[in-house]
Amino acid sequence: MRTKLIILSTLLVFTVYLNAQKYENLALTPPMGWNSWNKFAQNVDEKMIREIADAMVATGMKDAGYEYIVIDDYWHGKRDSLGFIHPDKDRFPSGIKALADYIHSKGLKFGIYSCAGHETCGHQPGSRGYEYQDALMYAKWGVDYLKYDWCSTKYMNTKEAYPTMSKALKAAGRPIVFSLCEWGSSHPWEWAGEVGHLWRTTGDIYNCFDCVDDHGNWKAYGVLQIMEMNQKLRAFAGPGKWNDPDMLEVGNGMSTNEARAHFSLWCMMASPLIAGNDLRAMDAETISILTNKDMIAVDQDSLGIQGFRFEVKDSVETWLKPLAKNAWALMYFNRSFSPKSIVVDWKNVQITDTLTGKILNTTQKNIHLLRDLWLNKEIGNTKKPFKKTIPARDVVCLKVYRKD
Repeated sequence: MRTKLIILSTLLVFTVYLNAQKYENLALTPPMGWNSWNKFAQNVDEKMIREIADAMVATGMKDAGYEYIVIDDYWHGKRDSLGFIHPDKDRFPSGIKALADYIHSKGLKFGIYSCAGHETCGHQPGSRGYEYQDALMYAKWGVDYLKYDWCSTKYMNTKEAYPTMSKALKAAGRPIVFSLCEWGSSHPWEWAGEVGHLWRTTGDIYNCFDCVDDHGNWKAYGVLQIMEMNQKLRAFAGPGKWNDPDMLEVGNGMSTNEARAHFSLWCMMASPLIAGNDLRAMDAETISILTNKDMIAVDQDSLGIQGFRFEVKDSVETWLKPLAKNAWALMYFNRSFSPKSIVVDWKNVQITDTLTGKILNTTQKNIHLLRDLWLNKEIGNTKKPFKKTIPARDVVCLKVYRKD
């Protein structure tokens, strides 16, 4: 009888183990941090990563809510005789654990990159066949976030490969945010909510506001192209499971207007805010955009509702996002190359979000207060129309709320 009980207990544990998925209660708001790829690509080393961590603290980004420092591709060295991965000794002579410890000492969290295939996109060792060993090593190093790519994956199935790594991370015993990066090819928003905490919905972003970079067998996309793909998927996002339209290009050369619009669009879509610029060399405008606490509060709102485009008139898009305490964020985005004037007559505004059933009603009997989220100040209420001229490729963002 005792033998039978042991066998049954073992089978039960094994069944639970097989069904285990992601760590719950992580990424309850969209993750915020920094990733090395957009600016540095293969040029990563421990000195630079330490300096980025220092800059995240010194520039006020940590205080604004950014917490993850993520090394993307090209950190890998070789596997040892047992199959465990080690970092490149020239780039990371102190080792990954020492680097993670340094980042943790700053009150930040540490992220790393791998790939579901046998090689990463940069032809470094991938995790295929080594998922459990890699997960154990990440846990040993103190990793808090894993970005998991989809190169060298011929004949592989995303719905098998990503759950394998998710289970490996769970088995390793350290809570790690799991970021799926298969570019939306298998519609991860439909199945990955039980597997990871965020999933890419599009191909790679690049430093352009409105264009496509065609490489023949693959394409990179500008801000607006990615926005159009991501904005359709709001029904799938929420606490612990986020649509990821890729990292931010703020600070990499766009105009101030475009950078502000880019950041606002990502906040309205409840996107992960993963900076991709050189934090050590930011000008004041870049810092002010990336650390705008009013806009970050919209992104990080506890309801976790992705915003939506309500209408378009004369190249001006009106976006809305329901917030906690019956508040709303409104964004007026001038997509054109010339200034546009808007007039919002609040007594005629009564809008229902068909996804959530939430209603914005600013008619005469429902007076609301207004806060300009880029001026960071209260600007009155809805008793009289709101009038504004929006510069080309720029936004006006408001919070509409009641004190009661």
